Amino acid sequence: MGDGDVAARGGTAPGDRGGGRMALTALRGALGFLTRIPVGRDEAAWGAFARSPWTFPVVGYPVGALVAAPLLLAAPPASVPAPTVALAFVLAVYAVTGIGHLDGVADLGDAAVVHGDREERRRVLKDSELGVGGTVALALVVFGLATAALGLVEVGAGTGDVGVPVAALGVVVAAEVGAKTATATLVCVGDAPHEGLGSALTGESSPRAALPVLALAAPAALLAWPRLLPGLAALLAALATAALVRRWVRRRLGGVSGDALGATTEIARVAALHAGVIAWTRF
Repeated sequence: MGDGDVAARGGTAPGDRGGGRMALTALRGALGFLTRIPVGRDEAAWGAFARSPWTFPVVGYPVGALVAAPLLLAAPPASVPAPTVALAFVLAVYAVTGIGHLDGVADLGDAAVVHGDREERRRVLKDSELGVGGTVALALVVFGLATAALGLVEVGAGTGDVGVPVAALGVVVAAEVGAKTATATLVCVGDAPHEGLGSALTGESSPRAALPVLALAAPAALLAWPRLLPGLAALLAALATAALVRRWVRRRLGGVSGDALGATTEIARVAALHAGVIAWTRF
């Protein structure tokens, strides 16, 4: 595989003279696509990002730190009640990442309850109306985020700390990195069933590109130090979510669409947070 092939199917080749510049451009594109931060909205940034799935987990680290910040409100001097902290956490998640991925949750939720073949489910995916399946899916995701935040506040109470211990905040970052990694993994190993956002991303990467994605995500398992299991559980739960979504969409929809990628991010985040909380409290 030549340098041009590497750039086209997983990012900039290490020996490229402009590799550093292209990497920064790809990161700008990742921030522009994966968050509401007003950078990386130009065509060059998008193109570099689409060829660089490794940027997903990298962006997960600062995004996770930002969305974890409201949990500190549980500590003095604020000492905000846990339910209010949970609401602030949910608001922070969508203030930073936007609500675009929730459209994928809604669409897959509607498709999941369809009694029909692949074509019928694909038709539902393109339907802009929100059905019962999509409504329930959205409610479960938001409820899952809120209850995970409550669990993290309880972690602090269970350890005798007032508020949320810093190590528990690492679970939030690990979960965000895990959610981004889950989506990037689907980009690398998935095939899109039709033209669209899914094909624009999956068509630019190969399974080999998943290796740097996983390598960059691995340090997140240590973010709950001195505890190891919570961060590791968060990452593994996110990857397991990606595997389950991939299996389901291949059987039911014929491949990985943009909706599947967005839904994977949201569902994997919830799964990772709860896995981290469970590992913290039970092991």
